[in-house]
This record gives sequence, structure tokens and C-alpha cells, in this order.
Amino acid sequence: MLFGCTLVTVFATFLLIQTGAWTDSGAILIRPGALRASLEFTLAAVSILGAHELGHYVLARRHGVSASLPYFIPLPLLGFGTLGAVIRVRDRIPTRNALVDIGAAGPLAGFLVALPFLAWGYAHSQFVPTPPTGDTLLGPMSLWSVVQHGVPRLEPVIYADNLVLRLFERVFLGPRPVGMDVAAHPFVTAGWLGTLITMLNLFPVGQLDAGHLTFALFGERARMLGRLTLVGLAALTLTVSFTWIAWLLVVSLVVGVRHPAVVRPEEPLGGLRGWVCAATLVVALLCFLPAPFVAVL
Repeated sequence: MLFGCTLVTVFATFLLIQTGAWTDSGAILIRPGALRASLEFTLAAVSILGAHELGHYVLARRHGVSASLPYFIPLPLLGFGTLGAVIRVRDRIPTRNALVDIGAAGPLAGFLVALPFLAWGYAHSQFVPTPPTGDTLLGPMSLWSVVQHGVPRLEPVIYADNLVLRLFERVFLGPRPVGMDVAAHPFVTAGWLGTLITMLNLFPVGQLDAGHLTFALFGERARMLGRLTLVGLAALTLTVSFTWIAWLLVVSLVVGVRHPAVVRPEEPLGGLRGWVCAATLVVALLCFLPAPFVAVL
């Protein structure tokens, strides 16, 4: 039921909000190609989000850990129509090896599924003129600036690029001309959303995906790394983008820096787990966005 509702809310939200079918006057005007674009975005976004959670699910079952299938979370007419998906892990994780496998499988699976969508999307995108935008550090999106001057204009919405998006853009579109941005295919927008969610889960705090990895590597010392990460999130909120305040509150008040111990902590990490953690770190760097949205001047 949740999966079906999420399909509907993602499709309807992209159609009405992202394609501009819902006009300022309240009328609905469906432009040519809007239905196809909404269907393409829904297919790609749900595939990426589902792959992320199924990665956790499959590795949990492989290690004998009871886990639910993904619960998709619909969000009608807000954002992209969904808050993603989650699985419920019913058992304690038995070993540090299992913790690494289960924690890394989600972001790695979601990232790999996003890559072909990004490739196809950039191959069918083009450059268009873009309005001038503000600087990132202490620019109009920073909490420092918002307190002084108010919330900046975010219409039209301009999504910032991370390293993996810039890499695909360079391969398929070439160098970006000055004053231009990408008129993104819906697959690119879905890939952007997928890499954003991957990034959010790869902050090394508590029971986030990267928090599992740091606990497996460092044990109780991972709490200090989690606290330092919260300080970094606060710094991003103050100096780069006030939108980080939402994730800062979720991570600090809901997730926390604590992590439950595994059942058999004495079992050593397997040799390949270090490479898995390294690969996940590379994905985190490729997906990192200092400011997900850019203010229009």
C-alpha cells in the first residue's frame, strides 16, 4: 500500500510542481511531454531508492538478520513526493563484518543503480542560460545571511551539482559555457535526488549507514566522530546553506551518536571489509553537496 501510494505521490508531485502544471492561479495546465517526464522521474527515483533499501535487506538476510522489506514513505505535493524508504531490522547485528556489509550495501546499491540513469539523462540534456546565483560560502543561503537579510529567492529552483554529476556532465555534454546550466532530463533529477539521499546517509553518525561502518571500525570511539560530524553540520548550516538545519535536527535529536553493540564484538573484521569502507567513502565524496540548492540573485 505504501509503495503504491508513493508511486502516485511521486508522479503527481513531479507533474504538478516540478513541471509547473499547477499554475499560480490554481489551474492545472499539463504541458506537452509533462506526463512522460513525470513517469520517467518516478521510474528512476523509485528504482534508486528501492535499490538502496533492498541492498540493506538482502545483506541482512544473508547474515541471518530478520529485516522487513522496504517501507516507502509518500509525501504528497511536497519536495519530490517521497521521504524515501526504510527497512526495519528486528534483530541485533551479530558481528562487525555483518555491520559493514549491511551498512554499506544500501548506499553502494543505490549509487550503482543511479549511474545508468545519470548517463542516459545527461545524454538527453542540454545547456540553457541560467540566472545569476550567489556564492556558496557565507552567501545568501547561509544561516548567517538569512538572519540578516531573510530567506533568499529559490524560484526557479537551481540544484547544485556534486562531483559525480559534474563528471557525467563533462563526459556527455562537454565543458559548461559561462552563464549556462543544464536543462536536466528527469533521469538526471532522479539521479540528483538519489545521490542526495546517499550523501545524507553517509554522514558518520549513530545508526546512519556510515555510522554503522565507523562503529564497526572504531567501536565506541565512533561517538566522538559523530559529535564532530554534528559540529560540521552546524558549520554548514551557518556558513553555507540554512537548509542543513533540518538534517542537523533529525540527526542530533532523532538519530543521535550512540550505536548498539554487536552480539559478537570479538570477531575480527574480514580483510575485504576495509576495501568496502573505502569504496563507501569514495561514494560519499562523489555525492557530497555543500549546498543542495542555490539562491537566485
